Amino acid sequence: MSTTTNEMQSLTLRRFKEGDHQPKDWQEQIFQAGWSHKCPTYVHRTPPCQGSCPAGEDIRGWLQIARGLDKPTADEPWQAYAFRRLTEANPFPAVMGRVCPAPCEQGCNRNAVEDHVGINAVEHKIGDWARENDLKFDAPGEPTGRHVAIIGSGPAGMAAAYQLRKRGHACTLFEAQEELGGMMRYGIPGYRVPRQVLDAEIQRILDLGVEVRTGVWVGRDITIEQLDNDYDAVLWAVGTHKGRDLPVEGFEAAPNCLTGVDFLRAFNEGRLHAVSDRVIVIGGGDTSIDVASVARRLGYSSELGDNQGVEHVVMGYTAHDAASLAVREGAKVTLTSLFPREEMTATDQEVEDALREGVDIKAGVMPVAVITDDEGRATAVRFAECRMEKNRPVPLEGTEFEVETDLVISAIGQMGNLEGLEALDNGNGFMDCDPHFQVKGRPGHFVAGDIIRPHLLTTAIGQARSAVASMDHYFQTGEPAKFPKINVLHFNLLQAMRKAGQEPTPYEPQPVRGTADSAFAVHNYEDRSKVEIIKHDQLFLGHFKPTPRHQRQHREISEDSVIGDFDERLHPLSDEEAVAEAERCMSCGLCFECDNCLIYCPQDAVERVPKKERATGRYVQTDYTRCIGCHICRDVCPTGYIEMGLGE
Repeated sequence: MSTTTNEMQSLTLRRFKEGDHQPKDWQEQIFQAGWSHKCPTYVHRTPPCQGSCPAGEDIRGWLQIARGLDKPTADEPWQAYAFRRLTEANPFPAVMGRVCPAPCEQGCNRNAVEDHVGINAVEHKIGDWARENDLKFDAPGEPTGRHVAIIGSGPAGMAAAYQLRKRGHACTLFEAQEELGGMMRYGIPGYRVPRQVLDAEIQRILDLGVEVRTGVWVGRDITIEQLDNDYDAVLWAVGTHKGRDLPVEGFEAAPNCLTGVDFLRAFNEGRLHAVSDRVIVIGGGDTSIDVASVARRLGYSSELGDNQGVEHVVMGYTAHDAASLAVREGAKVTLTSLFPREEMTATDQEVEDALREGVDIKAGVMPVAVITDDEGRATAVRFAECRMEKNRPVPLEGTEFEVETDLVISAIGQMGNLEGLEALDNGNGFMDCDPHFQVKGRPGHFVAGDIIRPHLLTTAIGQARSAVASMDHYFQTGEPAKFPKINVLHFNLLQAMRKAGQEPTPYEPQPVRGTADSAFAVHNYEDRSKVEIIKHDQLFLGHFKPTPRHQRQHREISEDSVIGDFDERLHPLSDEEAVAEAERCMSCGLCFECDNCLIYCPQDAVERVPKKERATGRYVQTDYTRCIGCHICRDVCPTGYIEMGLGE
């Protein structure tokens, strides 16, 4: 619960000043308000869920489809219609519905009522339904004659290929590995993203006509100059596949000190089937949680030979024979974080799962040194309690302690492996770009994803969409695109009217005084969605009855049963649960046809738009010959769609 019971009881007063708790004399209120000469206008703004979504999904739009406000054409299931709307921005709904930490839910205005809408859960359901029913994307756009090279097939590279094909541009994917997917495949364990789910969503993009060249390292097997000669533009989406060593004494030289990136790659490639008896993972983010959770699942086997140590497998010198490791015991896995547990960057659910599965988390501590034996192998890590000063850890005197170990894994960050691409390296293992996602100093070269700055998978997807839009503008004008303040997919009233067969008639030059009766204009509507996000204090929250969130079934695994358990933990909502959860959406910034303004208008000035003229966002209208500017309609509008402004 995000709001206490006492706070919920005062939600109906959200429109009024602190201390107002008695109804006023409406007759006097109406009389005084009439002096303002203000009448309602209908103003569309971006909801905070959408403004918080790095991929820029039209979240409110596909939730309205799920709840039945925006209906599909005849014989089309709502899930298929919602899938088409959702994937305009994000072609990986089944993957993101599982692993995205959902910043959209943190921004959700429903948190001011009781609890956010389960956006991620509904997305999960839509993505799984699409896979189970073999949904395909619409045919690619008309060929433009342009051909783009995409370097990397992770979330940014694959999303870029999807967006390019939608626009009719040909593209070739270059991937250094033998399989596509980047960090979705090599960095996330299969029990979080089942490989059949990932493969299906990748194949759906390839079916649009994407050329693929795997096992090709650009910078070694093919040069930047060759790309410039053979393609009209290049999009760099190489990701960050090089882990950071722990910057403490003893780590770099010890053979049993590894990075989380290398560890997870060995596991996801099927080479690693057991770990050491005692494992220390240093991090605090989601990658470190994945490493620790994988280690607990693999367990320890005394049958490992001297040449089958974890470091031999991770570095590619050998591989485990899973059949020979039938007997395994639980490894002792310790995860450490510089920050206190409540400030760890890993998601709360992943931290809770790790604790339940037997991972020992030591928070608020920093590594000081790696202790090694005569052979140079790590035998312990010395830690100290610490406090953070300007985002840097400072050890607390007298708090040092040691934790014995057989394996140390650093999961403190990643960078790009830019071998052969030194000309693009900014000196820190990343690529620099301008605000238009164009590589600085290289016209026609664009970049997206973690190689700019490591962040979420959904951030890479959103950056790819923007980079392709910028590239498309570059093809047309020679200059990259500029983006609005709020760079997401926005509701478009004209598109909604076209879908309903209500497109305005062509404008013919003529004397005009007002547009209330004109068929060529949408009267008294303003779209501020590219510059404004609507906040909860602009809504009438008292309209919304607190309703518990419909939560996905989450399989909880105990530390006694975690070894060898690689089945998926998260199960989707049912169709009925997904619809019920979507109904909790408050449609912030856009009418959802509640009739409040019509019911409470004392002048009967508000009326429904004739049924044959309705469309999403065009449900009510105001007779300005009757409106006296009392602003009651604004006060009782749950979504903040009504603004008193006409007449100023």
